[in-house]
Order: sequence, then structure tokens, then C-alpha cells
Amino acid sequence: MIDPLLPGATIGILGGGQLGRMLSVAAARLGYQTHIFEPDANPPAAHVAHLVTTASYEDAEALRSFAEQVDVITYEFENIPTSALDILETLRPIRPGREALRVSQDRLTEKEFLQRLNLKTAPFAVVDTREDLSAALDSIGAPAILKTRRFGYDGKGQARLKSADDIDNAIADMAGAPALLEGFVDFSREVSVIAARGATGEVACFDPGENVHRDGILHTTTVPATLSAGQRMDAVLLATRILSELEYVGVMGVELFVTAQGLIVNEIAPRVHNSGHWTQNGCAVDQFEQHIRAVAGLPLCDGQRYNDVVMENLIGDDVDNIPQILRETQSALHLYGKTEVKPGRKMGHVNRVQIKPS
Repeated sequence: MIDPLLPGATIGILGGGQLGRMLSVAAARLGYQTHIFEPDANPPAAHVAHLVTTASYEDAEALRSFAEQVDVITYEFENIPTSALDILETLRPIRPGREALRVSQDRLTEKEFLQRLNLKTAPFAVVDTREDLSAALDSIGAPAILKTRRFGYDGKGQARLKSADDIDNAIADMAGAPALLEGFVDFSREVSVIAARGATGEVACFDPGENVHRDGILHTTTVPATLSAGQRMDAVLLATRILSELEYVGVMGVELFVTAQGLIVNEIAPRVHNSGHWTQNGCAVDQFEQHIRAVAGLPLCDGQRYNDVVMENLIGDDVDNIPQILRETQSALHLYGKTEVKPGRKMGHVNRVQIKPS
């Protein structure tokens, strides 16, 4: 049993990006302070957090000082060095726990975990050498996609293979990193479930959202997703099973492919998730507050949706559309405080709301 944190307590957040920013805002609504640990100076979360430590994850002294100033530690991204976690967990509880990080930090470990639960994944093979890739491509077939086992996101660390002619370029793209070849899945749509598990084991899921990607980066999430009642129930039960197996505390994003053979798990993300941003304007309690509730030991909200929403990421030059978005009467703009516009950089998002019919 976890004693709930009282208002005024401090939640430590590893990572100062936009997810850490929105977690900090949610924490403040519940009366908590946040302390961000981030290697880069002036991150988006620094604009709204109570305290910020700017230091490397290799800085043991800074990590200890950070931990001693907070009551619980959570994180906005999963690629946290193990050495940092070794130090932090001796001083303060980390939620979600390290098992979720261990599973999600390596694509092979993640797929093996999912298969142990008898959940379907894309066909895959381990690739350490050019010979491995050639054999894997013969077995799985083309087209396929080669992914680094660790540290990939938003289409980074990936190479598509249309045929064996692409092997050399794909191997070069991996730059010697251990990799995994995944076969393409014939799917009708991709959906994601934003699910939360509380400190006492209760699970609450938001409605599945339907995702569209461009250039490997999420473009839109639409709720409700185009799913049958049975598919929606299967998606929620599948996510619940993953959280329960991990004894998870917090919010997780579970990405799924919808196929004629059923739901296939694409990946899991042990944190609040881009495809859950629609909850900010579709639910009484959004994914960020739900996560804070879980890690603080508070009761979860049921996640009921009262609006239909289309979330659209604002990436790079999409910020040029802000004046028009501000004139839209049923659109909620969320900007991340990033001053430098770069191609592929997430600058904010907009939630376009349609009142759900009663």
C-alpha cells in the first residue's frame, strides 16, 4: 500500500521535454511541485516547473541531490541510463518501476515479453551482422524494416528495405548498433490505447485513438477510432494485461495494428504518450493528470470521454498555421515553448473538438 502524497509534495521528473512540461502543469493543478532533471539548458518543462537540475545522467552527485529534494520520481522518456537508475532507486521510489523500462528499452526484450503473454507481434529476427540481415530478409521477406534495438523514436534509427539491394545501405544506417528486422504487417489502421494503473492495482483506460503517421512521426490521432465494439474491448483488455503483468504504476501508451487476424502489438511506451494528447480536451482528467494521480498514490479517474477530438501535431513549419488555428472556435492550441523551429521537431499540437452527441 502506498501512502498518497499530500499537496505540497514534490514530484521529480527525469526529462524536461514537452511531456515533462505537461506533467508539471497537471501536477500543479493537484497542488504538487515538480523538479525536472534534464541535461540540456532551458528545456520546455523549465518554464512551468518549480525547480530544474541541469546535469548529465552520468553526474552521480547531481542525481543524489535531485533525489533528496523530491518525494517520488517519474520520467517522460524511457531511454534513461541504467547507471542513473541504480543511484536514484536507492533514495526514492521510481514509478513506473524499472521492469517496464527494462522491457521497453530494447525492442527484442519487448517483443519476447509480449510473446510470453501470447500477444501477437510483427515477425522479427535479430540482426548483428550483414549476414544476419541477409538471412533474416530471406526468412521474413521484403518489404521489411530494420530498427536499432535501442534509442529509436519518431522514425529515427530505422531503415526500410524493399529488396536485398537495400541491405548495405540499411546496415550502414545502423552504424554498428544491434538491430532487429521486422516484417511489414498488413493492417487496416493503427490505434493506441492510453492506459493507467494505480498504486493499488486498479486500471483505467481511455478510448482507443486512431493514428496517422507522416515520415515516421505521428501526424494525427482521432477519437473515436474506427473499431467495432469487440475490437475496442480487445484493445483495452490487451493493454490491461500488459500493465498488470508489469505491476505498472502510471500511464502507458500501447500501439496496436488492426488486422484481419486480430490486434498486433506494435510497441509499448512506459510513459504518457503523444497519441494521448487528445485527452486534454476530450476528458475531465487527461493522461497527464492520470499519470500524476497514479505515481502520487491518488485514485484514478475512469477516463470517460465527453468530446470527439482530432489531435494534430504541429511539426516544424506547421507553426506558421498558428494564426489560423487561433481563429478556429473549437480548437485548443497547446504550444511547447520551443523557440527554434527545426524540420521534424514537435513544436506543439492542436486538439480540434466536436461535442460528443448525448
